[in-house]
Amino acid sequence: PSHQLTVLDQKLSVCSKLCFAIGGAPNQVAGSATAFFLQIYLLDVAQINPFQASMVLFIGKAWGAVSDPVVGFFITKSKWTRIGRLMPWMVGCTPFVVVSYFYLWFVPPFTNGRFIWYLGFYCLYQTLITCFHVPYSALTMFLSPDQKERDSATAYRMTMEVLGTLVGAAIQGQIVASAHTLKNCPQHNMSASHLGNGSGAEIVKRIVHSQDFLSHAVSKQIPFHKGFILVMRHGPYLTLTAAFLFISVAIQLVQSNFVLFCTHAVDLRDHFQNIVLTILVSAVVSIPLWQWFLERFGKKKAAFCGITWIMPFTVMLVFIPNLVVAYVVAVSSGLSVAASLLLPWSMLPDVVDDFRLANPCCKGYEAIFYSFYVFFTKFAAGISLGVSTLCLEFAGYDTGACRQPAQVAYTLKLLIGAAPVAFIVTGLLILLRGFTCGGFQFPNRNMTSISVYYTEK
Repeated sequence: PSHQLTVLDQKLSVCSKLCFAIGGAPNQVAGSATAFFLQIYLLDVAQINPFQASMVLFIGKAWGAVSDPVVGFFITKSKWTRIGRLMPWMVGCTPFVVVSYFYLWFVPPFTNGRFIWYLGFYCLYQTLITCFHVPYSALTMFLSPDQKERDSATAYRMTMEVLGTLVGAAIQGQIVASAHTLKNCPQHNMSASHLGNGSGAEIVKRIVHSQDFLSHAVSKQIPFHKGFILVMRHGPYLTLTAAFLFISVAIQLVQSNFVLFCTHAVDLRDHFQNIVLTILVSAVVSIPLWQWFLERFGKKKAAFCGITWIMPFTVMLVFIPNLVVAYVVAVSSGLSVAASLLLPWSMLPDVVDDFRLANPCCKGYEAIFYSFYVFFTKFAAGISLGVSTLCLEFAGYDTGACRQPAQVAYTLKLLIGAAPVAFIVTGLLILLRGFTCGGFQFPNRNMTSISVYYTEK
């Protein structure tokens, strides 16, 4: 209807973008704490053995990955309410997320059952946070049909999420550092050689209008399983998912092993909290830079420039392990972390638009795109985390010990240096080949409709 199109054509206010963006911060506060510190917490604070820690990390991530498409399916079947179809999911699961997260970081008084304790609460947390994150991320498609406005809202969201990541890492880093079993270890035991205008209600109003407009834009809805098959056959979506699957695994490897690397591979155990904070501050500051860059030069160039930036510096830290180099690496890594956070969520709506144009009979399948994207990246990250922690078991990691074998330090250097570089190169090659050969192009900075361009064959 014309009156609804008039509402949708209005630009999003700064207040609306901020209201949307703030919703992503709590998830990242918790997510950054688990990404950076859960591994070392399980090993050296809760003191479960490396094999059990690897199972907690892998099974928990895999469980979370499986829950994404399941939640996406139930969301597509949800009934409409006065505040839309997505909001009730986020509101309803939040109190339970808080409880499960609290017990994830609680050390029970018993010893024998700790593995079951942490596995159970990590799986519960992953399920509940999925019930929040899938509908929240899918809201992007309903903010505006204008690609430029969605990109701007995504940049606001990523800035708030990185700020949340910063807060989570700052608080949790100090807690873990104060409780770490190695804090009283003598320094000489470590050797480097081993080593606007509007209101908060406006955005809800826009979402309801937008969902209503999209639900009436077509008159025919095909069955869920057929829509799912069409989504899984959509070339640009598969290319984007596969590329950022490898890239996210690389970033996850660096995140999860960085504190262990500083503690056991190089003599930086007293500085890891500040180095992590430097990474995140750099990421916060560089989000607007990458938003400007992708608008000026395009999203593919932003992906290649932003994500390759981390590779030479992580390798440098492995071969030149000193404090000055560590801070240089932290600043440069923050640039790549920001790019890896912003770009997939900025590129995904363009792929969904392309699917809509190619399949006008499909409606209401935005949650499938977002949930399965998270599913694949979570599952791959779970495998990489489980395997990396298992590698420490094979290398002879001694839980709670002040000094680890030289093989542990060598393994951590591979997990921080060589492995992420290999994954990043693979992901970027998929991104380059997939979109170059497929003919898909991301919209340029002057484009305001939901159309996408195709190169001439």
